[in-house]
Amino acid sequence: MRLKNIQNTFHKELDFLYEKEEVDSFFFMLIDSFYNVSRLKLAMEPGFMIENPDVINDVLKRLKLEEPIQYILGETEFYGLPFKVNENVLIPRPETEELVEWVISEFKDQKSEFRILDIGTGSGCIAISLTKNIPNAKVYALDVSKEALKTAKQNAELNAVEVEFIEANILVESHAEHVSALQKFDVIVSNPPYVREQEKQQMKSNVLSNEPHLALFVKDEEPLLFYNAISDFAITKLNDKGMLFFEINEYLGNDMIQLLKEKQFKNIELKQDIFKKDRMIKGMMN
Repeated sequence: MRLKNIQNTFHKELDFLYEKEEVDSFFFMLIDSFYNVSRLKLAMEPGFMIENPDVINDVLKRLKLEEPIQYILGETEFYGLPFKVNENVLIPRPETEELVEWVISEFKDQKSEFRILDIGTGSGCIAISLTKNIPNAKVYALDVSKEALKTAKQNAELNAVEVEFIEANILVESHAEHVSALQKFDVIVSNPPYVREQEKQQMKSNVLSNEPHLALFVKDEEPLLFYNAISDFAITKLNDKGMLFFEINEYLGNDMIQLLKEKQFKNIELKQDIFKKDRMIKGMMN
């Protein structure tokens, strides 16, 4: 079967669900992954034939059910690095890359060894990217999910970095005490659950139906639940001049400034992402 014919079928079956450019992106990712045919190769050989279209046709069915392409392929890219992903971890987002870039820009020239803790690591994308790009960082990564940590460990091996992974629930005081017994940290970074239940209607169904709700949602009446807990943890477990970095809900920037002020953090900075949304915040210990 001609790949061009399959591409036309993709548009016929998917254009009502996705933008045409996104459908093309799916198609080219798949033919590269399954048949080792690049976009350029197909452009140069528009009559290119494949003998077994069943694999890509099966994926088409999954895309019609709005399953994320990253889960179908079992991998994605984050900060220029490969990551395995599955239903146990969130698919890394571009805005989280901006958070990673912010941390790297602050500490890439750090000469002495220092310690970073990533809370709610998921796929390990933040912890692994920081380890890869900050030579003197010793990075620890915490998550409540045993399955997420299994994926994160695979990603650390895939990217040839050493990260110390910790299974714990930062909301449980006894767990937090266990983590803090390790030592103090110079940087704590987190992209915790921050989507309020009331915001579900704004989200695409492929996210709601596939990505782990444990890593996404908080109750409407407790939108800053994780930020409170992590900030309290950071107060006693950050070294002097230690930094706390968060990815945040775009609607709660002012609330986050107030929270960090009340907890006596200094040099608080709220930062927007490339879409001009309040997306990141940092504060410093005295």
